[in-house]
Amino acid sequence: MRFLILSDVHANLTALEAALSESKGKWEKAVCLGDVVGYGPDPNEVVERIRNLGAVTIRGNHDKVGSGLTSAEDFNPVARAAAMWTRERLRPENRTYLEQLPLGPVSVDGFSMVHGAIHDEDEYVVAPAQALESLLEAPSQITFFGHTHLQGGFSLDPDNQLSSLRLRPADGQKFAKLDIKKGTNYLLNPGSVGQPRDGDSRAAFAIADTNTNEVEFWRVTYDVEAVQQRMEKAGLPEPLIMRLSFGR
Repeated sequence: MRFLILSDVHANLTALEAALSESKGKWEKAVCLGDVVGYGPDPNEVVERIRNLGAVTIRGNHDKVGSGLTSAEDFNPVARAAAMWTRERLRPENRTYLEQLPLGPVSVDGFSMVHGAIHDEDEYVVAPAQALESLLEAPSQITFFGHTHLQGGFSLDPDNQLSSLRLRPADGQKFAKLDIKKGTNYLLNPGSVGQPRDGDSRAAFAIADTNTNEVEFWRVTYDVEAVQQRMEKAGLPEPLIMRLSFGR
């Protein structure tokens, strides 16, 4: 089966629609690794779009805070302001949906999905040493994770060689492909749909084929300025508006 792997949409409907348009006809089932809301100007619209996709979705830290399930005391001031803005605007049915999202890891057709790390959904896994525990403890060969907004991942081969995987498509390319090797464990990040932070402003996602054991890491352009205009109109913090231009 071919799966659309989404993560960190962050209430950016324009980026999500661009990803869905580019991937149309290329997948059969969608999953989302959390942070449906936060930062962006379209929390209700994005929640409803994810729900209508029938996506298997787990919670992220912004989903917990935006819905009021947890406090924003650990967020920096900019993230806290966006989370409080989101909390005030979520419709009751969408708030309930976010409150009820399960904690990862969740298993789907042979792979697992988490938001941060296997044992800590709020942990940022950005270096091989941080990835090792999740690679060793994962319930399946492939685990998809989000949270860092960095497209790529890590692998642990049968000889216990730990590697970083740089999988972002080059400029001018739409996707990069990874062939899954037997006996190697993978921790893979599809990147952020709505707020990339790897220096590429294009929306990021992945498509995984469990029959051929291939994962494609995609990027697609979208109308960044339209999103920034909505954010400005909503009064969201300027740093969040500006960073969309640079993918940082």
